[in-house]
Amino acid sequence: MGVSTSSPEKGISLVTIDFPPVNALPVAGWFALAEAVRAAGRDPGVRCVVLAAEGRGFNAGVDIKEIQTAGRRALIGANQGCAEAFASVYECETPVVAAVQGFCLGGGIGLVGNADAIVASEDATFGLPELDRGALGAATHLARLVPQHLMRALYFTGRRATAAELHGHGSVWRVVPRADLPSAALELAGEIAAKDGRLLRMAKSAINGIDPVDVRRSYRFEQGFTFEANLSGLADHIRDTFGKEGA
Repeated sequence: MGVSTSSPEKGISLVTIDFPPVNALPVAGWFALAEAVRAAGRDPGVRCVVLAAEGRGFNAGVDIKEIQTAGRRALIGANQGCAEAFASVYECETPVVAAVQGFCLGGGIGLVGNADAIVASEDATFGLPELDRGALGAATHLARLVPQHLMRALYFTGRRATAAELHGHGSVWRVVPRADLPSAALELAGEIAAKDGRLLRMAKSAINGIDPVDVRRSYRFEQGFTFEANLSGLADHIRDTFGKEGA
């Protein structure tokens, strides 16, 4: 359990998330993920990073039970940890391919929205249930996956988009049967890793440099409203219903 790094093929680093039962990461998990992705990107022998997860879903966001137990200390830690993990993917010195299966929710959107390419299984779904969890954020990253008006509708309703729908919008590179997801992600990563490593790093910096949105600053702006909701007591009221029957 935790975050692990392996080298399945030359030039490729595989960073795997494994926090049973649903990959809802605790505070320490977000920071561990950020450290693993940054370390992989700094390795001169790595030309592409694959971000994957064990279990039935890619990511269920933050560990809300930890926040319910530890209070504001955990909330601040989760916000800082998410910001670092999302930034580590975007700022990774090499391209990052996200391999997504099952549910990709909340913080999962922050990760894949900052990835350079996404390969998804046919059962993958993407969404931000933030309003039902007493939080705000990651609209910055959802806006990188779908058009503006769809992003707003998904955000306000908490509904999910399928991998096929995101493929139709051009944000998912390929949709494959679940059993084929690891090989499909490695196939794309291998094609990327076949390029000159020095030029790949230049290309990543160049593409980030022309991005019209500063994703780190934009996400931190969103998080300010999460703190406002918490300070007002509204977030606690909503979070207290999490996991309860009929909520």
